[in-house]
Formats: sequence, structure tokens, C-alpha cells
Amino acid sequence: MHTHSNQRQVEITTSARLHMGFFDLNGSLGRRYGSMGLSLNAPQTRIQVSVGDATAVPDYLERSKRALLQHFGIHAPVSIQVLEEIPRHAGLGSGTQMALALGVAIGELFDLKLSLREIAQCIGRGARSGIGVGTFASGGVVVDGGVNASKQVPPVVAQHPFPETWRILLIFDNQYIGVHGPAETQAFKVLSDQSLGHTQQLSHQVLMQGLPALVEQDMSAFAKVVSALQIYNGDYFAPVQGGRYASRLVSQVLNDLNAHDIHCAGQSSWGPTGFAIFPDQVTAELHMRRLQAAFPHPQLGWQLCSANNQGARIIVRNKGE
Repeated sequence: MHTHSNQRQVEITTSARLHMGFFDLNGSLGRRYGSMGLSLNAPQTRIQVSVGDATAVPDYLERSKRALLQHFGIHAPVSIQVLEEIPRHAGLGSGTQMALALGVAIGELFDLKLSLREIAQCIGRGARSGIGVGTFASGGVVVDGGVNASKQVPPVVAQHPFPETWRILLIFDNQYIGVHGPAETQAFKVLSDQSLGHTQQLSHQVLMQGLPALVEQDMSAFAKVVSALQIYNGDYFAPVQGGRYASRLVSQVLNDLNAHDIHCAGQSSWGPTGFAIFPDQVTAELHMRRLQAAFPHPQLGWQLCSANNQGARIIVRNKGE
């Protein structure tokens, strides 16, 4: 039995991430997927977890909680309060961030020494991408090395801070639910592999253009790689999502950005959320205002944010403090 102090409360804040795309949808060299992503400073998920009578939480959260408590042999009641939540099924990694936050909080409450990978493995997160685990741990830009036959959570192979002045515009389609769950698993089974040649070229671009461009803060070189990733992924997933991008409205916005020479743009994960990266706040605001005027559709939402170069924030306090 785990001993615990009933008086502790753990608060965890973690933030959304962009999944910019996979760079190995071929898999013939023994690992598959491998991806690049970025931690954002907004939207955020913030939860408070304590020992005590459980409050009602959404089903998916209840399932994660049960899985974790069972896995670690904990029989105490655990109460979760959701204070803020990243939009779900929008391509921003909400499920993984929530599950990791919950796992870390339970670990803190019951003094378990858990690694993030253990938590992810336990609740079935990180099956194809290690980006969510990487951004939770450290923030910044994360590259993972894909999965091998052992099917473990993909290892993080590179992590860099994202330039502080660069800004990210998020483009939301508030009526569209991104592919997730069983439909996502099924999609990966039916799609045919990308060619090895194209895959090798893209992997080379990520390693020899994308990562150096980040360190040197060279946006045009970084944009080329984001654009190449988006084309490679968009063409691969098109049969499932009906085109390079999932949402027709977000697609129109992204095409408009490309027409205005903004190429550091695309769709995060399965979407529908789109993103565009700008060198500074002023440029980002100008483009956002221009787009809001050009696309006044009530279904579209806009949010300007910057990168988050730290991992999740964990605060442990005694109740009543």
C-alpha cells in the first residue's frame, strides 16, 4: 500500500504543441514515423489533483485515472479539478498533455518515482509520436526518432529552444473534429507507404536544414523544411482527410498565406488546426488582421502565441495554502 499525506495538492500546467509532421512514413530501415513538433505557450491545460472524494470528470479523464491507479496499485480516491483545457481533437495534443499531467500529479501525490515514458506507456499515449512527451518534459522544438519493433514511446533525439521573437498564429475551425482514436489507428493501417527516396530526402532536410536553421534563427531555411514536411504528410494522409488539409476553411487560409509568401505554415497533426510562423509580433499581427478581414467566417478562430521553451510547471502545496 502506498502511504500518502491527505493534505497535499498538486497543480500541473502544460501547454499545447504543434505536430509539424512525420519524416519517415516508409519504415523500411527499421524505424517508422519520427517527427518534429513545437511546444506553444497557449492554449494550456491546468489541473489540480488531490487525495479525497472524486469529483465528476469527463469519461476520457476517468479512464486515464483508473488505468493509472490500477497500474500502480493505489486504492485511495483521487480528485481532479480541470481549471483550463487545450481544445480536444484539434491537433494540439490535448489528450497526451492531460494524461501526462494526471500521471505526474498522481506520481507526486503518492511519491512514486515515475518517468514520463512509463506514464505514457501505461495510458497508451505516444504510440507513434514522442513529441507530446518531449514538449511536456522540456518545451521547445522536439524531434523524435520514431518507433521500432519494440513499440516503445519514440525517443526524443533532439530538443532546441525556439527563437523567442518568432510568433505562431493558430487558425481554428471550431466546427471540425480531427481524426482520433480508433479511426486514427485504422487510417494508419490502410495508407500506403511513402517512397524510400522521398523519405530519405526529407530526413536529410530535417537534419541538415531544419535543425541548423533553428539554431541560427534562419526563418526562411526553417520554412522550407516545414513546407516540405507538410507536403509529404499532406499527400500521405489526403485519402483519409480528403485533401492536403482536413478543414476546407483552414485550407483556404493556408493557401492565402502561401500566396503571400508565408511558407512556414501548415496543419498540426490531424488538424483541423492550422498554424503559421512569423519572425516577430508586428508581422504576425498584421497578417492576422488581414486574414480576419479576408475570412470573416464565424467558424474560424484565431490565436497568436509564442513558443514555450520550458517543460510543464509542477506545483506541490499543502491544501489550504
